[in-house]
Amino acid sequence: MTPERYARLRAVLDRRQPDLTVVLDRVHKPHNLAAILRTGDAVGVAEAHAVRATDYIHRKPTSAAGTRRWVQVRRHRRLEEALDLLQGQGFQVVAAHLSEQTVDYREVDYTRPTALLFGAELRGVSAEAAGRADVLVRIPMRGMVESLNVSVAASLLLYEAARQREAAGLYDRPHLPEEEYRRLLFEWGYPEVAAHCRSHGLAYPALDEEGLVDWQAWQTAQPGG
Repeated sequence: MTPERYARLRAVLDRRQPDLTVVLDRVHKPHNLAAILRTGDAVGVAEAHAVRATDYIHRKPTSAAGTRRWVQVRRHRRLEEALDLLQGQGFQVVAAHLSEQTVDYREVDYTRPTALLFGAELRGVSAEAAGRADVLVRIPMRGMVESLNVSVAASLLLYEAARQREAAGLYDRPHLPEEEYRRLLFEWGYPEVAAHCRSHGLAYPALDEEGLVDWQAWQTAQPGG
């Protein structure tokens, strides 16, 4: 790994926002999933939550699968599992949904721990999911159509969240727990070695200040080394 690459990886991890995430409820079209994950990466989302119709992320070599290297995807069998987890951790759930109770998406405080909930392309967020949300938001529409493509809607909400967080200085210092930061730094920098370590139950090698590994010292420290 070059010093430039190491510096780039650290700069990205320094800006990751572990308290900003997306929940994709049966969003299944590959191009929409790929676009949402790409935008999530761009604004610092560290982990996304996907409900059911997303197995293709793990099966097919799509652009979404590539983005998943940078944005981890946690799968759930049911939406309730994802919402119970996130709301139990203090996240507000903000759902893009058409109803009389919605507010303009720009009126929400996204500097709080926030999970943005999006439904499938045709039916959107279910009534049950909307009932679990803490806030329902709308994107103002001035034409004949009533809604935007789900990936476009996600981009608008994510970039509004990023705008507010940047104004609040939330990108100015790292927020990832140190152990997770170091794990991701090694996995991003040395993905093949990381996969080998996981398959053999080995600890990751330590990185020096330039992102390099003393391979001889690491091998000697292994059982039988």
